Amino acid sequence: MLKDYLKLHFIVLLWGFTAILGKLLTVPPVELVFWRTLLASGGLAGLLLARRTGWRVAPAEALKLLGVGALVAAHWITFFLAARLSSVSVCLAGLATLALWTSLLEPLLLWRRVRAYEVGLGLGAMLGLYLISQAELTQLTGLLVAVASAGLSALFSVLNSQLVKRHAPVRLTFYEMLGACLSIVLFFPVYSRYFTQGQGLRLGWHGLDWLWLLLLAGVCTVYAFSSSVELMKRLSAFVVNLTINLEPVYGIVLA
Repeated sequence: MLKDYLKLHFIVLLWGFTAILGKLLTVPPVELVFWRTLLASGGLAGLLLARRTGWRVAPAEALKLLGVGALVAAHWITFFLAARLSSVSVCLAGLATLALWTSLLEPLLLWRRVRAYEVGLGLGAMLGLYLISQAELTQLTGLLVAVASAGLSALFSVLNSQLVKRHAPVRLTFYEMLGACLSIVLFFPVYSRYFTQGQGLRLGWHGLDWLWLLLLAGVCTVYAFSSSVELMKRLSAFVVNLTINLEPVYGIVLA
C-alpha cells in the first residue's frame, strides 16, 4: 500500500508540471489537447501492440470509454484555458476543489451515503490551498474555469474507478484518449467558426513546442494517466483525488 501512495505522489508531481507546460506551449488550449490526445493514443496503441494486449471490448463498453474520453478532453481544455486566463497558482488552486467534488459525486454515482469526513477533508484541502494562493485570487474568470475543470476531473475519476474493474488500465486509457481526440475533432468546426476570432485552427508547432508536447503526451499522459487508473484498482476515487489536491502545491513550487 505504501508503494501505491508513493507512486501516486510521483504521478501528482508530474501533473503539477502540466500547468507549466501549458504556459510554455504556444498552441491554443483546444488544439493543444488535440495534439496531446492524438500523440497519447498513438503511444498507447504502440504499447498495446508491444505487450500483445487485446484490443477488443464490447460495443456498449467501447461507447462508455469513448464518452469518458470526451469528459477528459473537456477537463483538459478547461484546465489549460484556466492556466492561460490566470496564473499557474490560481489555476491549480481552483483544482483544489477536486476532493470536494469527488466527496459529493462518488456517493451520487455509486449509490452510497455521503461521508461527512470526506466532505470535511475536501473543504479543508480547499481552504488550505486558498490560503496559499489568496494573494492572486483576483483572477476570478480563470479560477471559475479551473473549478469547473476540477468538477469534470472528479466525474471521470469516479467513472474510471468502476471501469478499471472490467478493463486493463492501458486499454482503458487508449480508448479514452481516442474518445478525447475524436470529440475534439468533432468540436473543431464549431470551435473554428465561433471561438477563434476569425483566426481558424492553429495546429502548427513553434520553437520547442514539439518537446513540450512529447513530454505532455508521453510522460504526463501515457505513463501518468494510465498509472493513476491502475491505482484505482486498490485506492478509491476520493483517496486518489484527495492526493491530487497536492498538485497545486507541487505546481506552485515548480512554477
